Amino acid sequence: MTTYTIIDTPFGQITLFASEYYLQGIDLFNIQADTISQSSQITQQLSRELKDFFIQAHNAWSIPLMYAGTDFQQTVWQYLRMIPIGETRTYSEVASALNTSARAVGNVCRANPFPIVVPCHRVVSKAGLGGFAGKIEGHEMTVKQWLLDHEQK
Repeated sequence: MTTYTIIDTPFGQITLFASEYYLQGIDLFNIQADTISQSSQITQQLSRELKDFFIQAHNAWSIPLMYAGTDFQQTVWQYLRMIPIGETRTYSEVASALNTSARAVGNVCRANPFPIVVPCHRVVSKAGLGGFAGKIEGHEMTVKQWLLDHEQK
């Protein structure tokens, strides 16, 4: 059974989805107004860790993730988790490290089910921020910039 919890963040509400044992996803942008929150131990723990993150950025995530992606996607997501807080990598740098294309890296970032925990926001273009959650402007980009700024503190 999937449970979910809606939490408040500095940039709006987000939804956490989990099974009994694993985090299934984090949705930063598509909150359903009529959603009823049904928390679990996983979502409660991640809620605490995210609240701590929003006070002081960290990489101390203890929640097991339910990766549902190709081997290639999982390889990219694991690489992203190694980017230190306060640092960024370009799509090209990630692509070079993984022997693939920048476009492929961007596509995997767009498909990331665990934003923040798997820090796709730390991947930027050579010319600026790049995209976030499949967008290149709007609220999504404001959130990406907020996350990067927060991690610089």
